[in-house]
Amino acid sequence: MNKQISVIGVPMDLGQMRRGVDMGPSAIRYAGMTERLEKLKYDIEDLGDIDIPLPPKTGSEKLDNLRNLNEISEGSQSLAKEVDKVVEEGRFPLVLGGDHSIAMGTLAGIAKHYENLGVIWYDAHGDLNTADSSPSGNIHGMPLAVSLGIGHEKLTSIHGYEPKIKPENVVIVGARSLDEGERELIKEHGIKVYTMHEVDRMGMTKVMEESVEYLKGRTDGVHLSLDLDGLDPHEAPGVGTPVIGGLSYRESHLAMEMLYQSEMITSAEFVEVNPILDEKNKTASVAVGLMGSLFGESLK
Repeated sequence: MNKQISVIGVPMDLGQMRRGVDMGPSAIRYAGMTERLEKLKYDIEDLGDIDIPLPPKTGSEKLDNLRNLNEISEGSQSLAKEVDKVVEEGRFPLVLGGDHSIAMGTLAGIAKHYENLGVIWYDAHGDLNTADSSPSGNIHGMPLAVSLGIGHEKLTSIHGYEPKIKPENVVIVGARSLDEGERELIKEHGIKVYTMHEVDRMGMTKVMEESVEYLKGRTDGVHLSLDLDGLDPHEAPGVGTPVIGGLSYRESHLAMEMLYQSEMITSAEFVEVNPILDEKNKTASVAVGLMGSLFGESLK
C-alpha cells in the first residue's frame, strides 16, 4: 500500500434529499481518522474540503429529471482536478463524502491514469440508475452508471473524457436494493455482483477471494468505493438510505483486511456518513475503523 495518503473532503449533499451528509467529512475526521492512520506509519496530507456550489435558493432544482445537475457537475469537476493532481504526485487519494454522487468526480480524476481501472463498489445499492430509470431523480443513485459512460452528458463527460471504467472491471459487493432498470443494466453489461444472498451463502471470505482473483488479472489498479449503507443499519445508523439485512461490522473488517493483503487497492472513498441521523458519531467511527483495516491494522 502506498504510504503517502492525501485526504480530500467533499461536503456534497446535493445528490439526494436528506440534509446532513455534507458534514460527513468533518465527522470522519473528528472520529480520529488521521491519528489512526498515522499510527500505522502513513504520511497523511489533509487537503481540506472541496468547495461545493450552493443549490438554488428555491431548493432542489430538476433539469432533465436530475436534481441539482449543474451544481453536482461543477463540484465533481473540482474534485476530479484535485484527485488527478494527487495521483500525478504519486500519492494515494482518500476521499471522504458526502453523498455517493462524489464518486463521479473521484473516478474521473483517477481513471485517466490507468488503462484498466478496477472498482469494488461496496454498497447496498447498485447506483446504476439514469434519468430515465430513476424513480427520484437523485444523482447519488447514478454515479456507477455515469462512470461507465451511461447517463447525462454533463455527468459522463466530467474531466473531459468518457467512459471512466469498463463494466467487466467492476465488482459490486453487498447489494440488496436494486431498481428494475439497474437489474437490466447489470444483465446487459455483465457486471459482477455479490448480493447479500451470495454473501450469506458463500461467506465473505469466498466473496473477497473471488473478487480479488477476478480483478487481479484484468486491472492495473483498483478503486474502493465504500458506502456506509452497505453495512446493516444496526452497525451504521447514520446513513441517508438505510436498507436492513446488510453486511456486518465483522464481515466488513474482514473484507478490508483481505483487500489490504491483496495489495491491489490504489485509491479509496468512504461516503454517505450523515451525522444528523447518527448515534454519537457511531457511523463515522465505523468508517475510521474500516479504514484502519484497509490500511493494514491488525492484532498481530
